[in-house]
Amino acid sequence: MDAMNIGQAASASGVSAKMIRHYEQVGLFPQPARTDAGYRQYTEGEVHTLRFIRHARDLGFSIQQIGELVGLWQNRQRPSREVKALAQAHIDELEQKAQELLAMKATLERLVHCCHGDDRPDCPILETLAAQNAPAQPLAKAHAHAIAKTAGLRSGRSKPTGS
Repeated sequence: MDAMNIGQAASASGVSAKMIRHYEQVGLFPQPARTDAGYRQYTEGEVHTLRFIRHARDLGFSIQQIGELVGLWQNRQRPSREVKALAQAHIDELEQKAQELLAMKATLERLVHCCHGDDRPDCPILETLAAQNAPAQPLAKAHAHAIAKTAGLRSGRSKPTGS
């Protein structure tokens, strides 16, 4: 196939035209050749690069990381240890995010369990969200605080047991 316009490149790569323009604007993807009328023209090689970018985005790599990966991919002299180190760093970031998400889920489950869910106005979910110190605390500490605060509460009770 000859040169493609942006719509055809978007369709062939699975990357929307808006994202292609964005990638060009942020320097992740080079500006393509243009027709005399100013329309972008993409080659099959550029579409292949867009597919590479889409696959990397699907794996959650950041724009900066994708830029590094594209550079490594295009450099046939690169040592694979650099690619592996970049991927391992991303795995570590994903693991941290997964732990944070699990902590959020545990906190919300505990708060939902402790909420009466009836006509009474007191609600540990809202109390935790309204806590003065919650926004300033790091995420993990805020979750630990919320869990500790509600640890003694049971569904249907308004005060910790054992008092």
